[in-house]
Amino acid sequence: MTSLLKADSFEERSPQAVLAQPCTLTDLTAVARVGFRGADSAAWLQTHGYRLPAQPNKAERQDDGAWVARLSHTEYLLLGALADHGAPVAALEAQWMLDDNARNYLLPRQDSHAWLQLAGDQASAVMAKLCGVDLREGAFAMGSVAQTSAARTNVIVVNTGRALQLLFDRPSLDYFLGAVSDAMVEFEE
Repeated sequence: MTSLLKADSFEERSPQAVLAQPCTLTDLTAVARVGFRGADSAAWLQTHGYRLPAQPNKAERQDDGAWVARLSHTEYLLLGALADHGAPVAALEAQWMLDDNARNYLLPRQDSHAWLQLAGDQASAVMAKLCGVDLREGAFAMGSVAQTSAARTNVIVVNTGRALQLLFDRPSLDYFLGAVSDAMVEFEE
């Protein structure tokens, strides 16, 4: 059976050791994430020091290890860094206030989206069993974002290097975890 790492145990083991395995699955649901949507969201995020992808379906790594994924022309998803459990992302969400003069709307994601990280050399092969999108390195480079379906679940996939970040409807966590774990069986050592 596939072992599921939690964010805390991922940090206890070196990230390099986890990534060196053929395939690992880590539950990052406890790490902060948040979304923003609206014509003024880009400017607002930039004033808070975030670098944004130039086009939709791309992601940009931040200096602290967080990622900003651009889901559309006016929607952004921020994924907190593992090192600090996304504390800056959580703080940004907490300080957001509705401004009647700005079109920037908060999209809380902590309660709506579960977050799994599928890492290792075989991550794209595992996803090939679940998803029709080609997530191999040559077709889905680092910083690519796919909004697709995997195992009959709507999923946002962000390629952050040798790991795929998978975000999906939180009530589907047990089901999706089972589907990914089943797809991983042939790649276990």
